[in-house]
Amino acid sequence: MSQCLDGLKHLFFQLLKCCEIDLQSNSRGLREPQRLARETVFSVSEIEALYELFKKISSAVIDDGLINKEEFQLALFKTNKKKSLFADRVFDLFDVNHNGNLGFEEFARALSVFHPNAPLDDKIDFSFKLYDLKQQGYIERQEVKQMVVATLAESGMNLADYIIESIIDKTFEDADTKHDGRIDKEEWRNLVLRHPSLLKNMTLSYLKDITTAFPSFVFHSQVDDA
Repeated sequence: MSQCLDGLKHLFFQLLKCCEIDLQSNSRGLREPQRLARETVFSVSEIEALYELFKKISSAVIDDGLINKEEFQLALFKTNKKKSLFADRVFDLFDVNHNGNLGFEEFARALSVFHPNAPLDDKIDFSFKLYDLKQQGYIERQEVKQMVVATLAESGMNLADYIIESIIDKTFEDADTKHDGRIDKEEWRNLVLRHPSLLKNMTLSYLKDITTAFPSFVFHSQVDDA
């Protein structure tokens, strides 16, 4: 299951890499960065840096100040033709307004979960939702298999079906303590607390370093951190 969460780290790294952000420019059009900083774990400078990334992605296909699924796919894979269950699932979780587009606040709030300073419960909740494809409040065996198979395929790895089934058997043996053939939120929480490595890729260290990685931008920040 950790392979699926590992894809999140790859996702954000690819977004940064492909966009080649020019952080020398000011964050024109960004409203109330201080409010958004108060409501997330980001500093004002980090919010402004994220906004520059957001502008690059949101203008890749249609320059409308929103990221659609095609632009999200393009940023991740440099092509909008590759089908990806994983990318679709992440996009859907980012899209809290369920309108098929990501506004900047949705983008920043979603990425806030992956900040090193984000609460552990937020990371556990997001990782649970990643596997709960049917949004039923519990994870079924087939949902785990779908995500594992899709993520392995996107990573260029092909495992025999019996190996995948063995991995899933072991996961449910460990997690399904109620023996009802599914993993609920309580069981998922207990699982990741027993195996913290399952959440290691829910923390993206470079989110905390995004401004120090591009120090020139910090000196052009419009708003001081509180």
